[in-house]
Amino acid sequence: MPKITTLFWDIGGVILTNGWDRGSRREAAAAFHLDWEEFQDRHDLSFPAFDSGQITLSEYLDRTLFYRPRPFSREEFTAFIFAQSKEYPDTRAILDKVTKTQKYFVGAINNEPLELNQYRIEAFELRRNFLVFFSSCYVHSRKPEETIFRVALEVTQRPPEQCLFIDDRPLNLERPGKLGMNTILHQGAEQLRLELGKYGVEV
Repeated sequence: MPKITTLFWDIGGVILTNGWDRGSRREAAAAFHLDWEEFQDRHDLSFPAFDSGQITLSEYLDRTLFYRPRPFSREEFTAFIFAQSKEYPDTRAILDKVTKTQKYFVGAINNEPLELNQYRIEAFELRRNFLVFFSSCYVHSRKPEETIFRVALEVTQRPPEQCLFIDDRPLNLERPGKLGMNTILHQGAEQLRLELGKYGVEV
């Protein structure tokens, strides 16, 4: 087994909760008294562009909500979106331990809209762990597509067999696997610790 020198981590679902998933949107629909079907339909049509940095948060809100008057403000709704982000402390502790060894190049490969991505980087001090963020909003490509993984490999100049990618969705592991990267399907902190150990990663 080749020596692992590089760890790429997903963020939402691994280190933090997902930033703006279906559950969060259902909560928003209830809290703001939205027509769920209408909101979800407009979200589905708008989110790929939002997630890949092609439209801004303001434009996303225009498309999904503020195409007509609302009894709440953009600021209120944006605050609700940001408030959905929480840390998974057990997994973050593993990431902190990996970072502190200073033995690995540690980067993020994640799907995230620009404004939410920047908020999460700041609010959860993600720069203390990650040297680089290959986020869909910067790369203009989203997992599970191959491009975002190719960019990560090309920019870091790391051999794929020395890379280990951690994600909580099986589909997101298929393309990096085909590119020669090692992968771990994240299912919980203790399972992740054991899987990292199998690759010789000290935690």
